[in-house]
Amino acid sequence: MRYFIVFLSLAGFLVATLALRVHYNTGTEPCSINEHWDCGIVNHSSYSVIDHVPVAAIGMAGYLLLGVLALARRRILLLVGALIGLAFALYLSSIERNVLEVWCLYCVISQGIIALITLMSIIWLVTVERAKSRTRKADA
Repeated sequence: MRYFIVFLSLAGFLVATLALRVHYNTGTEPCSINEHWDCGIVNHSSYSVIDHVPVAAIGMAGYLLLGVLALARRRILLLVGALIGLAFALYLSSIERNVLEVWCLYCVISQGIIALITLMSIIWLVTVERAKSRTRKADA
């Protein structure tokens, strides 16, 4: 399970890197599909930075942290980090939907990745806790 979460974290890091590239790019955007799907509009908006730090860079750091926590088998911290990341991604998606009224393909993919990491973290934690419980019952 942890290697799958690490794989998802690396995929999330890659997607966040692509979004950061769009943030700093002033040319034609690779995912400018139509008036409802345009990464450039989203990644150049005032919502794309927090205290002069691009949201995509925060995502890159977050995905790296989740990968390290998975490798270190820090299941509870991993779940907490994933839940924070999911909440932040949902907040950003609400901005895309309700404020900007434009979706970023990279952001939507990242939303799916962090949702999967959260789900896998829950499953991993529950599975390990159940196994520990069975072991304790067998030892008693």
